Amino acid sequence: MSNTKRKIDPNSIKTTTLLYFMMFAFFLVLIIWEFQDLFINKYYPLMRIQEATRTAEAVEDQYRKHNPGRFDEYASQIVHTNGIYIRIDEPGTSSVYDGTPNVTKSEEFEKKLASARRQFEEKNQASISFTMTDSSTGSKYLLYITNIQDEHVIGPITLYMITPLNPMKSTVIIMRSLLLYVSAIVMILALLLAIYLSNRLTRPIDNITRSARELTRGNYNVQFDGGNFTETNELAEALSTASYEMGKADFYQREIVANVSHDLKTPLTMIKSYAEMIMDISGDNPEKRNKHLEIIITETDRLNKLVSDMMSQSKLQSNSIELNKEYFDLVELAREAYDSVAVLNQQEGYNIQFRPSKPTIVYGDRDKLSQVIHNFVSNAVKYCGDKKYVCIRLKRSSKKVSLHVIDEGVGIPKDELSHVWERYYRTSANHEREIEGNGIGLSIVRSILALHNANYGVDSEEGRGSDFWFEMPIEKKPVEKKTTDK
Repeated sequence: MSNTKRKIDPNSIKTTTLLYFMMFAFFLVLIIWEFQDLFINKYYPLMRIQEATRTAEAVEDQYRKHNPGRFDEYASQIVHTNGIYIRIDEPGTSSVYDGTPNVTKSEEFEKKLASARRQFEEKNQASISFTMTDSSTGSKYLLYITNIQDEHVIGPITLYMITPLNPMKSTVIIMRSLLLYVSAIVMILALLLAIYLSNRLTRPIDNITRSARELTRGNYNVQFDGGNFTETNELAEALSTASYEMGKADFYQREIVANVSHDLKTPLTMIKSYAEMIMDISGDNPEKRNKHLEIIITETDRLNKLVSDMMSQSKLQSNSIELNKEYFDLVELAREAYDSVAVLNQQEGYNIQFRPSKPTIVYGDRDKLSQVIHNFVSNAVKYCGDKKYVCIRLKRSSKKVSLHVIDEGVGIPKDELSHVWERYYRTSANHEREIEGNGIGLSIVRSILALHNANYGVDSEEGRGSDFWFEMPIEKKPVEKKTTDK
C-alpha cells in the first residue's frame, strides 16, 4: 500500500470553497476595522455635535421651568451621563455643571472661552458653535453658546456647553479589544462553515464520481446518490437513467447478437446442406436440383434482408440516409403491400382484408414508407395467432390520413408497449413462439416515420391483438406544367 499523502488540489470544489470563505471572512473583518476607524474619526464627532445641539435645547427648556432644585438635579445627571460641561451665566451669578474636569483646568481654556464669548457678542446671533483643540493633548471640543430668553429674568442669560469630540481612550481600547474578539470569532466560524459546506457540497459529487467509475466497469445496476441539492439530484437522476439505458442496450445487444447469429447460422447451414445435396445427389436430376436451388435462393434472400436491415439501421442512426420525397397515392401503396400477402388467403387459410379510403395524396419517400407498411403487415402476419386475421385499413379526415394494420393475435403486454419501437427489443411473445426476426424492424420504422414528421403508435391488448398505425397530412398533387415546342 502506498504511504504517499494525497496532494491538495487547488482546483477542487472543496479547496476553492474553503479558500473563498476564508477570503470573505478576512475582507469582512478588514471592513469592520475600517468602519471602526471611520466611526471613531468621522462619524463619532458628527454624532456628538448632533447630540450636543439636542442636549442644549433640552437644558434650555428645563431651565425655563423655573424649578432650581429639579434643574440642578437634571443638569448634574446629564453632564455626567454625556461627559459634557455646562455653564449658565445669569446677571450677577454663574452656575457650573462639569462632567469633564480635565477640560476646564487649563489656562488655555479660559482664554479660548473668553475669545468665543466676544465673538458671540459681536455677531449678535441666537446661538453659535466653535470647535476648539487642546494644544497640550490634541483633543477636540465643541463649544456651544446660546442666549436663553426668559421674560421672568431681567438681563441676559447665557448658556455655555462644551462637548468632547474625541472618544475617551478607555472607550477606544474597549472597542478595539471587542473587535479583536469579534474578528477571531468570525474567522473561526468562517473556517468551520467553509469546512462544513465544502464537505457537504463535494460529498454527493464524490458519491456520483465513485458510482460513475463503477458504471465504466460495466456495473449497470449502480445507484447514483445526488444528496440534498437540486443540481446534484438532477445529475444523479440523469446518470441513473443513462445507466439504465446502457444496461438495457447492453442486454438487447447481447440478445440481438445471439438472434442474428442464429438467423445467420440457419440459412448458411441450409445453403451448405442443399449445395452438398446438389453436388452429391440431385445434380443430374433437374427437378430436384431446381427445388434445392430454389431453397438456396430463398435462404440467400433471408440473409440479404437481414444484412439490409442492419445497414438501414446503421444509416438511420448516423443520420446519413436521404429521403427522396415525392407526391404519391398512399392508398395505392397500401394496396401493393396487401397484394404481396393476399396469396396467403388461398394457400394458408389467412383472412387478410384491405379496407381502403378514396385515393389520398401524401408527400414523402415512397420506398421508405413502403418499407414501413410491409413491416407492419409482416409483423401482423407473424403474430395474428390462430385466427389468422389481418386488416389493412385507411382512415381519412379533412386534413390527415391514417393507415392501420390490425391483427387479432397474441397482442403486446401493457408494460412492453413503450419498448416495442426500441432497437433490438422483442416482446415476450417472441420467446413463446418460434418467430423469426432480428428485433430492429420497428426501430427502422420509427426512424423513417420520424424523418417524415409523421405521428405513429400502437394500440394493443394482450390476447386480443394489436393495431400499428401512422398518420400523415393530406397533400394536393401539384399540377405539372405542359411545355410547348416553339
